[in-house]
Amino acid sequence: MMMRTLFLVCMGATAVSTAWAQPAFPTKPIRILVGAPPGGSNDILARAISQRVSESVGQPVVVENRAGANQMIAADLTAKAPPDGYTLYVTSTSYTTGAALTPKLPFDPVNDLAGITMLGFGPMVLVVHPSLPAKNTRELIALLRGKPGQLNYTSSGVGGINHLAMEVLKSAAKIDILHVPHKGMGPALTDLIAGQVQAVIVGLPSVEMHLKNGRLRVIGVSTAKRSPFAPELPPIADAVPGYDVSLWWGIFAAAKTPRAVMDRLNAEIHKALASADVKKRFADFGAEPSPMTPDAFSAHVRGEIAKWRKVVIDNHIKAE
Repeated sequence: MMMRTLFLVCMGATAVSTAWAQPAFPTKPIRILVGAPPGGSNDILARAISQRVSESVGQPVVVENRAGANQMIAADLTAKAPPDGYTLYVTSTSYTTGAALTPKLPFDPVNDLAGITMLGFGPMVLVVHPSLPAKNTRELIALLRGKPGQLNYTSSGVGGINHLAMEVLKSAAKIDILHVPHKGMGPALTDLIAGQVQAVIVGLPSVEMHLKNGRLRVIGVSTAKRSPFAPELPPIADAVPGYDVSLWWGIFAAAKTPRAVMDRLNAEIHKALASADVKKRFADFGAEPSPMTPDAFSAHVRGEIAKWRKVVIDNHIKAE
């Protein structure tokens, strides 16, 4: 009995000494990879939280832009980084649409990355050229049904959220409108303003200036309910029941990152999201902070990939 007691005491002492020997996270700089060029929403939102987290944890948090392959280069680098919490990845809805469109990636988009938290979400808007007589979604649907295949919509590229959001609308509303993809939203909006294409579904900040000067007309919001960023706009779902597409931004680490590290990152990022300056920065991009637990966010991402993969398959969409 005495020997058993001595053994348990020794084991307990070893566990305590091991725990004390493990340094608290973080002990060195953290880098956040962004799969898009500087200046976009992913980049700016990542920099907004990085500054706050750096101040809180006492270590530099550096944002690195690794654009390319529809944000998948940065995702691949994160998936293959040591699972220690020092390499993170900020992305948006386009991560899940890209994963849905390209099933053969150099990493597993479901199992090789672990969600830390959603950062924020926001609406998209259905926008048309002012020459169209449609003033709301119902009128646009009626117009398109009367002119099947005669009008066009644009997007920032095949498989992007702008593209798939309209494909969902096409299927649900049983309309025929042709897709004219562009390499980026800038050229897409240039053609829309010129009247070369007639419609787009896009994030509100991208078109806000063009709406104010009358170059474009907004007729609906993509979320199931009205958005605080555009409370006057009726949801597309009023005309197409069940329609609900939103933009979201989130942050990931490599899979198998220790849970204690994930929880620390989650808590620090949630504190950053609660700060007034970060909320203001998010609002500038039409985003509401939306903190989640790691488990809830990972489940959300899995569901999004499955949803968009079904859209890709059902609509016979192929990568360029």
